[in-house]
Amino acid sequence: MAVKRVLACEQCGSRNYSVPAPSSGTTERLQMKKFCKRCNAHTLHRETK
Repeated sequence: MAVKRVLACEQCGSRNYSVPAPSSGTTERLQMKKFCKRCNAHTLHRETK
């Protein structure tokens, strides 16, 4: 079973994306610049718990 990680927008806190976890055992949280529908802009999204 694949582990998924949820990404939340830094600006509004909306949880927009879920991505598969990388196969390597990294301890850092993922950060990606993605489009937020709520903010209507490309913003930084970080992994949530």
